[in-house]
Amino acid sequence: MAKNSVMTIAKGVIGGMIAGVAIGAAGKTMIDKTPKMRKKANKAMQTIGQVIDTAQYMFS
Repeated sequence: MAKNSVMTIAKGVIGGMIAGVAIGAAGKTMIDKTPKMRKKANKAMQTIGQVIDTAQYMFS
């Protein structure tokens, strides 16, 4: 029983990793083709970083 559930979890993790790589590759191709989109993606990443920093500050 335990061996079967471990295999199910492993299959889920591997499937998620494969999906993430595929989505990342497609997104990178789209961003590289459009400089305006690259700028927006960089802004979004900076905003997410600031939100995480703020959340860490609130909980510490």
